[in-house]
Amino acid sequence: MVASISANPSRRNLLRWSGAASLLAFTPAAVRAAAPSLYKDPRAPVDLRVRDLMARMTLDEKVAQLITLSQRKRDVMNEALAFDPARATTAYPDGIGQIARPSDRGGAATLANTGTDVTGRWRKPADTIAFVNAGQAWSRTTRLGIPILFHEEALHGYMAPEATSFPQAIAIAGSFDRDLAERINTVIGREVRAHGTVLALSPVVDIARDPRWGRIEETFGEDPYLCGEMGVAAVRGLQGEGKTLAPGKVFATLKHMTGHGQPESGENVAPAPIAERELRERFFPPFRKVVAQTGIGAVMPSYNEIDGVPSHANRWLLGDVLRGEWGFDGAIVSDYAAIGELATLHHIAADLDGAARLALLAGVDSDLPDGQAFRGLADQVRAGKVAQAAVDEACRRMLTMKFRAGLFEEKPIDTRAAARLTANAEALSLAREAAHKSIALLVNDGILPLTPGAHKRVAVIGPNAAVARLGGYSSLPKNPVSLLEGVRAHLGSKAEVGHAQGVFITQSEDRSANEVLLADAEKNRALIAEAVDVAKTADVILLAIGDTEQTSREGYAKNHLGDRTGLDLLGEQNDLFRAMKATGKPVVVVAINGRPPSWPTVAAGANALLECWYAGQEGGHAIADVLFGAVNPGAKLPVTVARHVGQLPVFYDAKPSARRGYLFDTTDPLFPFGFGLSYTSFTLSAPRLSAPRIGAGASVTVEVDVTNTGQRSGDEVVQVYVHDRVASVTQPIKALKGFERVTLKPGERRTVRLTLGPDAFTLWNIDMKEVVEPGMFDITTGPNSRDLQTVQLEIA
Repeated sequence: MVASISANPSRRNLLRWSGAASLLAFTPAAVRAAAPSLYKDPRAPVDLRVRDLMARMTLDEKVAQLITLSQRKRDVMNEALAFDPARATTAYPDGIGQIARPSDRGGAATLANTGTDVTGRWRKPADTIAFVNAGQAWSRTTRLGIPILFHEEALHGYMAPEATSFPQAIAIAGSFDRDLAERINTVIGREVRAHGTVLALSPVVDIARDPRWGRIEETFGEDPYLCGEMGVAAVRGLQGEGKTLAPGKVFATLKHMTGHGQPESGENVAPAPIAERELRERFFPPFRKVVAQTGIGAVMPSYNEIDGVPSHANRWLLGDVLRGEWGFDGAIVSDYAAIGELATLHHIAADLDGAARLALLAGVDSDLPDGQAFRGLADQVRAGKVAQAAVDEACRRMLTMKFRAGLFEEKPIDTRAAARLTANAEALSLAREAAHKSIALLVNDGILPLTPGAHKRVAVIGPNAAVARLGGYSSLPKNPVSLLEGVRAHLGSKAEVGHAQGVFITQSEDRSANEVLLADAEKNRALIAEAVDVAKTADVILLAIGDTEQTSREGYAKNHLGDRTGLDLLGEQNDLFRAMKATGKPVVVVAINGRPPSWPTVAAGANALLECWYAGQEGGHAIADVLFGAVNPGAKLPVTVARHVGQLPVFYDAKPSARRGYLFDTTDPLFPFGFGLSYTSFTLSAPRLSAPRIGAGASVTVEVDVTNTGQRSGDEVVQVYVHDRVASVTQPIKALKGFERVTLKPGERRTVRLTLGPDAFTLWNIDMKEVVEPGMFDITTGPNSRDLQTVQLEIA
């Protein structure tokens, strides 16, 4: 609960406050201590409150605001792992700037500490709230009473026990539904804030161009426009409009700037060999759009290097571009242990102190997760190695966030209110809707939708049939629903539902385990034989295959890997599919996965293929709804799906000189970007323009008539692509610049209108200037990036 703050202070008060804050900076310390505390006045403007508070702070108190406790939470916890005020006073007499993941008792594993004892040791929700309340109560007893900033992970749900788990980010991107993304993140923000945290480490707007990379599931896909649109929606949901938090809102953290999604060899944190023009035209736009269109609270740099400079030490990236060109005025928070890695991984600093200097100089304000590098900043200032002004600037930004969040006026968190707001009926209904809208139909010979009761025995088989897979950055939601449970609930007494494991993918289900071992092949062959026996008795087979949270994940250390050299199904899953096909029964493949489904054998042989991704805790119900026709799938692929690893990198917005061809193979992907089928059919008219010719700074409206020509209501996504036919520097053969998802009843027709502004036609020219060049442009529209119709536009 945040106290009411006056939004319109009087001119007289402004002058009085400003004068008081200015004078205080030149006042002796003893006098400052006795002066009235302007920073405690919620009516005063934030900048003056910050100035007043900083004038009272010692150097050590300022540095304390820049560090975080994660594994070091042990410093402030008693034997019962509750917050201990006495220990906190002893360990941190100058206050605590930030605490990571209060819901996690152990702290986060990093490159420097991969022990499984430091992650996933969850608190019960009431214990989390008690920890936060105790920490804030203690903070008020410190000399200046500066509250603690708490942060949590919130990629596709508040990552804490009993919170709502939504579909993974890549699934939400496939919905092509901005409103859905905003509503999801509104609930996520509400649940995070209800437990006392005001900073969420989400969303991820890296464009992902390499499916070998284990973190691809965390992204909104490969396209800059789609990533930007979904990123804006996510931030608005989490923190609302403006730069001051309303009740129930949390600050978002824009991740990871940048190049993270196309690492060398597909390996996490590897160098991103990307030139400046490519950065500005493809990788920067999602970040830039979010900064321009929202009050984004924080930005997190990426682990990787670009042109020899790691992002956490990149003054051009964080200073010249992010803060200078784009005007970002929030906090820059490090990725976990990334500052220290400037010394230990990148070797551009000799030690932690040197790494801290590089990061601070680049503009990083807060050292996550344990402040190991920034802990020595006060001594470095006293030794003349770091300028006091650099520490002051970082402290100012972190304090600004706390004031904008209302933390100085925050009341204790109400446990009962938090319980009412968390995973309630509204949230679970939205989780099911989100899964519905994120499921893409990729193959269908007419077998789908199934009619409940038409098949007297349904076999649900596969390693992902009886487990609710949630994906990375998940916790333990209440009552997650597996496909098997969803099918049984949907069919009730209308059909008998059989089940067989089919195969195991890995030897364990422990997502935090460092070592990942594939399941025993001999045991899997025996399980396949058992599955065949079950399948032979069925009328239709639902085969749930794909990934696990071990086989597609963040590889944050050499002994905790998550990237792969292959894209096809792991282990004996293809053998299982062939065995199911050999029964002669229809096989409907339910893909439950984090990586794109580069499964050529399955795509060629399945009667139907449903891409469900990690569908969240209501996924089992939602997938059953789609399989049995209660819901018509309408999602699209947010990535291009390669046939095999030899095609990589493969993305739809290639340059004209790419994709010439291979000997003995095709350059065509298995599935194109933006692709997805429906249980109904649609026709899209050729695009029409509001004007055939516009000026360089003007806009044009594109119209497309969409008609549902089938027998069911359904959704279609109208996609608009732009191609600059002749440019001073090479441009993609097509680039998404607009989309809209529409729902139509059978026979219904609607005209979709999408406006393309000047930003749809800009490029970075030979002089690295952002311009719109006169010339001819192809404006193409269609239901995916392959099946398009074209009209020409002239820009004079």
